[in-house]
Amino acid sequence: MSLFSFISKQFIDILEWQEEGDGVLAWRYPMQDNEIQYGASLTVRESQMAVFINEGKIADVFGPGMHKLTTQTLPVLTYLKNWDKLFESPFKSDLVFFSTRLQLGRKWGTPQPVTLRDKDFGMVRLRAFGIYSYRITDPKLFYTEVSGTRERYTVDDVEQQLRNLVVSTMASTLGGSAVPFLDMAANQGLMGDTIYSALTPAFARYGLALDSFAVESISLPEELQKAIDKRIAIGMAGDLNQYTRYQAAEAIPLAAQNEGGLAGLGAALSAGLGVGQVMGQAIQQSLAAPAPAAPAAPAADASDSPQAKLAQLKSLLDGGLITQADYDTAKADVLRKLVG
Repeated sequence: MSLFSFISKQFIDILEWQEEGDGVLAWRYPMQDNEIQYGASLTVRESQMAVFINEGKIADVFGPGMHKLTTQTLPVLTYLKNWDKLFESPFKSDLVFFSTRLQLGRKWGTPQPVTLRDKDFGMVRLRAFGIYSYRITDPKLFYTEVSGTRERYTVDDVEQQLRNLVVSTMASTLGGSAVPFLDMAANQGLMGDTIYSALTPAFARYGLALDSFAVESISLPEELQKAIDKRIAIGMAGDLNQYTRYQAAEAIPLAAQNEGGLAGLGAALSAGLGVGQVMGQAIQQSLAAPAPAAPAAPAADASDSPQAKLAQLKSLLDGGLITQADYDTAKADVLRKLVG
C-alpha cells in the first residue's frame, strides 16, 4: 500500500444508523474505502440490531446499546480474522443494521378466488382481504434467507413474497381444516386465528415474527351466497310449511308484474303447504262470520268465485278482523286455488 493511499484512508470511530423514514428493514453501513478503527463505538438504538459480516460470513450480532469494538466484543470476527490478543489496528468488515420495529398495517389479499374443499358445499371459491403486522427477530436468518448483500432492503421488497406466503398458507390451512366454511365465514376472528397459527412457523423461517393477523372481509361467489341465503331463510322459517309461505310471498310480487303470472304461480303450490294450520283455522272462522259492510254478493252460482272470496277478505281486513299478513296469506291461497 502506498503512503498516499494510507493517508487518504479514513478511519471510522463511530458507527450508527439514524433511520430516516419508514419502510427500511436492512441497511448496510457505507464503508467504501474506509476502515473501522479499533475501539470504535458502535451505537445500536432500540428497535435495531447490527450484524458484522466478514468475507461473506456472518460474524457478531449486536443488540441495542453502545459497544466498544475490541477483540473481546468481536469474538467471532476475531476468530475469523485470526487476530491475536494484542490486535489494535483498523479493520475492514461489512456492517448491516436491521430494523426490528413492528411493521403495522401491512395489507394482504387474494388477487384471484381461492378454491377450498368444504364438507358442507364440497368446493368453495372465495376472496379474502385483511391486514397483518410483523417484525424482524433473527437478523442473521433474515440476512441469509431474504435481504442478502443489498445496500438496503425495504418493506416493499419483501411484501410480495409475504403476500404469496399468506395466500398459499390460507388455502392449505382452510382446505384441510375440519371447521365448516360457514362457521369460518360467520366468525372472521376464528378464520384469522386459524391462519395466524399456521403462518407463525412460516414467518419464523425467514427470521420474522408474525405479531397479528386479521381477516377484514370475505367475498363469496354469487351462487354460494344464494345457497347461504336460502339456508338462512329455511332456518328462519322453522319448517317446510312456513318456508313455502315465505317462497309464495316472495314470488307473488314478481308474478304480478307479468301477464298471467299469478295463474302460473298457483300451479306449483298446494293449499295445505301455503297456509299454516293455525292461520287456516282463523281465516275459515273469519270467512264463516258475516262481513260488515260487505258489498252485494254476486249471483248464487258465483258466491264461491275467487272474486267473491277476495272481496270478503278485503272486507275482513278493512273491518280489522284480520291482519295484513293474514290477508296476504289468504289472498295467495285463493290465487293458488284459482288454477288448482
